[in-house]
Amino acid sequence: MQVILIKDVDNLGQAHELVTVKSGYARNFLIPQKHAVEASPSNLKQLNEKLKVKAKKEAALLAQINEVVEVLKGTPVKIGAKTGTTEKIFGRVTSLQIARAIKEQKGYEIDRKRISIPEEVKEIGTHKAVIDFGNGNVTEIDFEVIAE
Repeated sequence: MQVILIKDVDNLGQAHELVTVKSGYARNFLIPQKHAVEASPSNLKQLNEKLKVKAKKEAALLAQINEVVEVLKGTPVKIGAKTGTTEKIFGRVTSLQIARAIKEQKGYEIDRKRISIPEEVKEIGTHKAVIDFGNGNVTEIDFEVIAE
């Protein structure tokens, strides 16, 4: 029996997926628990419409992400830090400081949890940070630490 999953089901499939299961499993568990619906022609049509809408949303989101990436890669973000006489900064640069600098200088608000810094930044100069936008969209940006 073919069913359309409404929710993710372990060892079976993801939501909005058409799967074939034994009829007893579908009638006695999946359908009563609202994990799936029968794959009737009308339900298949609804599934196709949902998938089309989802594809359009993902395309629009990808276009937005690409626009943000182009702006971020244009010029490095500048972050001010207090330094000693040896060009080393007090403390270190964090993802929160990078997120604030991006918001102030570029006008985009990026969650600090999406920003990771591969190595500790304790010196003045140009460094790299990685931003994960989700769904496999990862970009590397430059930021410059300057003395205040």
